Amino acid sequence: MCGICGFNWNDESLIRAMADTIRHRGPDQKGTYCCDAMSLGFRRLAIIDLTENGRQPMFNEDGTICLVFNGEIYNFQELRHELQGKGHIFSSKADSEVIIHAYEEWGIDSISRLRGMFAYGLYDANRKRLLLVRDRIGIKPLYYTYKNGRLLFASEIKAILEDPQVERRVNFQAMYDYLGFEFVPAPQTMFAGIHKLPAGHFLVLENQDIHLQQYWDLQFHPGENKLSFGEAVEKMREHLDYAVASHLVSDVPLGVFLSGGLDSSCIVALMRKHLTGSFKTFTIGYEDKSFSELDYAQIVADYCQTDHQVLMLDTLKPDYVEKTLWHLDEPMTDLSTVPLYLLCQQAREHVTVCLSGEGADESFAGYDRFKASRLATWFNIMPGPLRRQVVGRFMDLLPDQPQKKGAINMLKRFVEGANLDPEGQHLRWQYFLNATLENNLLDERFRDQVQLDPFRLVREYNSRCDAGSDRVNREIYLDMRFMMTDSVLMKVDRMSMASSLEIRVPLLDHVLVEFMASLPGDWKLKGMTTKYIFRAALEGLLPDKIVHRGKQGYSLPVKQLLRGDLKQYMVELLNDSSVIRDNMDVAYVNRLIKEHCAMKHNHNHVLWALINIAIWHNRFFR
Repeated sequence: MCGICGFNWNDESLIRAMADTIRHRGPDQKGTYCCDAMSLGFRRLAIIDLTENGRQPMFNEDGTICLVFNGEIYNFQELRHELQGKGHIFSSKADSEVIIHAYEEWGIDSISRLRGMFAYGLYDANRKRLLLVRDRIGIKPLYYTYKNGRLLFASEIKAILEDPQVERRVNFQAMYDYLGFEFVPAPQTMFAGIHKLPAGHFLVLENQDIHLQQYWDLQFHPGENKLSFGEAVEKMREHLDYAVASHLVSDVPLGVFLSGGLDSSCIVALMRKHLTGSFKTFTIGYEDKSFSELDYAQIVADYCQTDHQVLMLDTLKPDYVEKTLWHLDEPMTDLSTVPLYLLCQQAREHVTVCLSGEGADESFAGYDRFKASRLATWFNIMPGPLRRQVVGRFMDLLPDQPQKKGAINMLKRFVEGANLDPEGQHLRWQYFLNATLENNLLDERFRDQVQLDPFRLVREYNSRCDAGSDRVNREIYLDMRFMMTDSVLMKVDRMSMASSLEIRVPLLDHVLVEFMASLPGDWKLKGMTTKYIFRAALEGLLPDKIVHRGKQGYSLPVKQLLRGDLKQYMVELLNDSSVIRDNMDVAYVNRLIKEHCAMKHNHNHVLWALINIAIWHNRFFR
């Protein structure tokens, strides 16, 4: 795991400054390469081949191909063997070197042979070609900007901003999308003119022209599955076992994040199968039991005989939020961001690599929104005016409850989502703007410069999906290709790299993901049972009370903190922020604060989003 950066001219001073800005991603080594047409920078977190031979930038035998690479190639040993059979000579044991020789052998088509998480820049001096690549799922990030023939790229936006010629301007369309979805969808960023390289894409700079191309997408091939349910369960077990085993290759100590949920528990159980001796598990907990999964995590830790570490967190310091925003580079409202950052800090004291269970909720249909979408089919039988004017207004009268979920909170959230435009599909329950908020919160000047069409991107992604009439699989596609990369995976990358910790996500092994996509949606969501086939695959591997428990997550109790420890901080920040004053109705913001603190309504999503915008703007524009 590392940090990479570069641009298409020679400037040793700038490339060093860019690499130093992301030194937290790689504290072990640094390196640069400069020639007339290219500058490349690198910061290394040494994981495999800890010797000098693994240093980057890395070259082929004659020095005509130069690579900077972030990530892990899990099939590097198989590729290395195949390439050696074709006459390629390796100078290291690092996984990164297979990328160079694979490119020499197969050119750009070599990308499809890689199995792992990766973002890299490869410069071919003979062709004067720069190739930028991001892995299929989007586990590792890559950003770029291109203007007047100048291309810059980096693992994090802050490195690109080291170039004084890169203008800092707010992308207001991205801000609008963020307020609804709580993340900035690719290829946008919150900085106008700076883009995300989308997952499953590569970019080629050649002859001063850039070409962006998709090389992979998630395909479902409806009607082609020939397996019985029992056969699919056995095949899934094989895929899970291989994915976890392949993610254990490391020359440094590794552990695993254990929430007590199904996904992380699965990884711990399979690690137990492949590792001898004890290994460390890490979890986070709260005194408020409705937000905490400590008891379940302890059950799994005892069952698998791990060295279990617990981090208790019951308050949130503003400097934690501000520090995470600097690492994120742009607002992202996931309520587990700060807890994850603190957990990574704790884990880094013991290990350099942690496995984690991200991706299963998306690929295996684990979120409550999948159930909400199915329930909405029955709710929508009710006439629209009755749903909105009677049921909706009645729900508004119910006060918020302090616990994380609970019947009233879940019912209120269900009705709110169900009354949004059906075009949003199941993402209606992950969207936090509505017509009332848009009309009252957003300044007229702001509304005039953005496209006020919240689900235009959902329609765009939905049009690419080949799942046919399988509603669950269509929703899985939206989660995997639209939501997950720029929210969950961006959070995981930034919070782990802020701590110089590598996080690996075996449940997002692309072969496992493709296998899951080949199965009917009803095998993933059966009735109201989420992750149905996943649970079946784990029977006998974990205790029944883990296999059959519901989803909880480890998000911070932000709604309570905004009513207590963070209230004054929130009030002062939102009233003093220039970006809030210039684009929002501050009087309405204060009304939202008042209603939230009085527990009349739960406005924590929009208030937390505004807090993140204000902190981000203060950090990057002042």
